[in-house]
Amino acid sequence: MPDFLLELSRGLEPIAGIDEAGRGPLAGPIVAAAVVLDRARLPRGIDDSKKLKPSVRERIAAELGGCAAIGLGQATVEEIDQLNILKATMLAMRRALDDLSLALGRVPALALVDGNRLPELPCRAEAVVRGDGKSFSIAAASIVAKVARDRMMADLARDHPQYGWDRNAGYGTAEHLKALTLHGPTPHHRITFAPVHNLLILR
Repeated sequence: MPDFLLELSRGLEPIAGIDEAGRGPLAGPIVAAAVVLDRARLPRGIDDSKKLKPSVRERIAAELGGCAAIGLGQATVEEIDQLNILKATMLAMRRALDDLSLALGRVPALALVDGNRLPELPCRAEAVVRGDGKSFSIAAASIVAKVARDRMMADLARDHPQYGWDRNAGYGTAEHLKALTLHGPTPHHRITFAPVHNLLILR
């Protein structure tokens, strides 16, 4: 379970947690969130977003909206295909921190970033492998990013219902792959990702 030990051990304020959602899907943007928590008003149940039911993620994200400073950033499908997924992830994280800094009125003193790579940020930063299971701030960011991206994919599914994005969030499920074969890619598909790229070659 995550806790505040990492944050407290650094002796800095404010500390932001940064995480992303959507590196693996075949469609849709990658979304990052940066979060500064109020330790006196922490929603119950914060954990790695992958361990939580959608309804719990939604509830926590809604509560965080009223008691935390939050920034969101994304990289588009076009940027993912142009830059590659790693660079696009770093770009989305930087944009999330920039958005958070506007909400705070200042740049955080430190950013704790999930993973083993760091984006270029205007503040001190530390990479934390599996950080969403160690740091409350990173876990909160993972929840906010996941909920925001799932909502985006559900919105896109209204125009492209055959791919099931409201259920699979753009991941390469059997349902999604079957629809991709039958209907071809949309402008929201990542054409540099192998299943989409291979299909385009065959067409």
